[in-house]
Amino acid sequence: MIELVSDTAMVMAAGLGKRMRPLTATQPKPLVKVAGRHLIDHTLDALADAGVAKAVVNVHYLADALEAHVKPRKNPAVVISDERDLLLETGGGMVRAQGRLPDPFFCLNSDNVWLDGPRDVFHELSLGWDADRMDALLLVVRHHNAGNYRGQGDFYLDPVGRITRREPGRIAPYIYTGIQLVSHRLLRDAPEGKFSTNVLWERAIEEERLYGLVHTGEWFEVGTPQAIAPTEAALAER
Repeated sequence: MIELVSDTAMVMAAGLGKRMRPLTATQPKPLVKVAGRHLIDHTLDALADAGVAKAVVNVHYLADALEAHVKPRKNPAVVISDERDLLLETGGGMVRAQGRLPDPFFCLNSDNVWLDGPRDVFHELSLGWDADRMDALLLVVRHHNAGNYRGQGDFYLDPVGRITRREPGRIAPYIYTGIQLVSHRLLRDAPEGKFSTNVLWERAIEEERLYGLVHTGEWFEVGTPQAIAPTEAALAER
């Protein structure tokens, strides 16, 4: 039996949800419903099913509503990382919450919808984790397993899984799912205030310590209202 390398996940839930307007005019994006469940509940339920005991959820936009929704949960137990004063983006959000996070920790977006392969994604990441070589292990997916996705991809992987960026004007075969396993080493000497995780990833790429793991199931991009109905249809079909 594969053991999880961490019992804690950070769930990114502080964003403004601009692409999901008008649904986010009166509610935060994580509370938008897809297939009868709030987006953040898809994420938290998956953590619970995998045995991840704690979720650190950051909040900013319409924070009171989101906090009221998640705080009663016991599985996983939810801890709030408060960004009401300043939206810190993904990198700054991880740094703000670092004291509540073990080393390593899972990190995922609150608007993810996916179907697992033979194993859940958290056990898959645990199986692929190598702390001696990796600062972060990103779950990526091929285009044909990425529902609603119309972009050009994000990354290439070399034969051992090291990540490099998509080159301008080209299609990259792998798309970042918003799910990763992160070492505290990635967060060292981080900038102050708000910044993107991309800043930390770039350094890890240069040091050959950013790796990718290919998702064996399906993943759905649910970034706009128009993506909800096809996602629900695909989930119902499967």
